[in-house]
Amino acid sequence: MDKLSKYRVICTLSFGDIYGQIIIWLIVIFISLATALALWSADRQIYALATVGLILVLSLPFLLFAFVTTLLNHIEISPMDTEETTQTVRGSSGRTPVETTT
Repeated sequence: MDKLSKYRVICTLSFGDIYGQIIIWLIVIFISLATALALWSADRQIYALATVGLILVLSLPFLLFAFVTTLLNHIEISPMDTEETTQTVRGSSGRTPVETTT
């Protein structure tokens, strides 16, 4: 645990970084709903529901992969100086500090 206190972990992720991904996924959802409405009729309702389900099931892993890789790309781990390390350990009373940036 002593080795972990020598590094500073900073997350620089903001909403603007994932905004495009959310917009694209919303477009995919609306296209799937439009497809379902186009297929909806008295005898093809199961095809409409299957189309929406298939598109959502296939697009969700890509969305999660994009979110996770974007998050991991915005995590910075930087070593701290020996002076910062001793001040942090002495002043934190056993807790690790969390630093946020805007």
